[in-house]
Parts: sequence; C-alpha cells; structure tokens
Amino acid sequence: MKKVIQRSVQGVALLLFIILLVKGKAQLWMAIFVASTLLALLFSRFYCGWLCPINTVIRPIAWMKKKLKIKCKKMPAWIESDVLRYLILALFLATMGFVFKTGKQLPVLPALLALAVLLSIFFDEALWHRHLCPYGTILTLTGRFSKKAMVIDEALCNNCTRCSRVCPSNAIVQDEKHRIIKKECLVCHECERVCAKGAIKYR
Repeated sequence: MKKVIQRSVQGVALLLFIILLVKGKAQLWMAIFVASTLLALLFSRFYCGWLCPINTVIRPIAWMKKKLKIKCKKMPAWIESDVLRYLILALFLATMGFVFKTGKQLPVLPALLALAVLLSIFFDEALWHRHLCPYGTILTLTGRFSKKAMVIDEALCNNCTRCSRVCPSNAIVQDEKHRIIKKECLVCHECERVCAKGAIKYR
C-alpha cells in the first residue's frame, strides 16, 4: 500500500513539474524545493524519494536495465570527489542567481533532467544521486540533521546485503552491521521493501 501511495505522489509531482515548465513557471517548482529543503530538517530527504521529477524518471531506467541485464559502465574514481560535487553546486547556484537577477529564461531544470537521464542510461543511478545532483547536495546539508530517517535495527540485521544492493544512492554501508548514511538517503524505501527481517524502518 505504501508503494502505491508513493508512486501516486511521484506521478502527481511529475505531472505538476511538467505543467509548470510548459507554462513557464518553473520558479514555482523551486519554491517547492526550498520548502522541502527546510522540511528535510525534520523528515530527511523525502523530496528525493517522493517528489523529485528527475528521480521519478530515472528509476524506471534503472529497473529496465536490471531486467534486461544491461551492465553499467564503471564510475570514474575522480567523480567521487566531494570537490566536484560542490563545484557543480556552486555553478548551479550561480546560474540560478543569474536567472533570478536578469529574468532570462534559461532551461536549467530541463537540462538537468536530460543530463540525469543520459547519465543513468550508461552509469549506475548513484552517479547522479550521490555525486552530481545539485539538489541532492543541497539536501545533504539539512538532511544530515533530520529528526526522522530510514534506520537499520542492528539487532535484526543479518548482513544479507540486500538493502545495499538496491539503494539508488549507495547510502548503505557496512561496518560491523549495515547502517544508512542519513544525509545521502533518498527515503525511497527500496531497502525497507527488500529487507526480509523487517530491520529497516522510517522513524
């Protein structure tokens, strides 16, 4: 039931995103994102897993690649640098600042969507979610302090690795037991759905 609700919310959000783009009112979507960034202090990165149009579009691509057994290209090691992540964020913020100051209509959001789709065809989706998405980088700043998040109960976890294999942002790592890096988690609930022990909950 939760999955049906989530997919419905994603569908409605994607439709709203498209309507706003067509009507030339993309700035209204930015208002939704800003509100989500502030709410991430309480609810973590729910925007990514429930509202983000980019995530809604590229998730089916990842699913299809898995079904067709299409292997992803290896992610270049230099991309994993946080320096690149924040450089992209700085460029994004500078571009958005230029748009708001001059009033020029630059296709920033459609360009990001197209780039994410293109990269997700060839690489694992974590490349976008964790290393390149400027929205995701912003959300890590508030999401790390969130009151609620996806959590693994160490007493129930048997280290089967199912959760880490389905995580689209590589947010699940293993120490003695598996744990979720809160600021990187998309709150997509994919890990919760595959956990046979019921060890993962949003709380």
